[in-house]
Amino acid sequence: MTRPPGDSDRDDSSTESGPVVCARCGAQAAQPPPLTWTCSVDKGVRSYFCGTCSRDNLRAIEGRLDSDWW
Repeated sequence: MTRPPGDSDRDDSSTESGPVVCARCGAQAAQPPPLTWTCSVDKGVRSYFCGTCSRDNLRAIEGRLDSDWW
């Protein structure tokens, strides 16, 4: 799917205040999430994964497998 010129990849959820929660283990971090966290979009839903969960599932993430799989 392509986007029109000038359209941003960001959505309004990235501007919310409050902690970011890891979709796998529930760890929390302040906005914006640390650089060690991974942002994934599965089926149009943005999810964040903490550094530990990201490292533990690196192959699945790089293989673009749905987070439901791993």
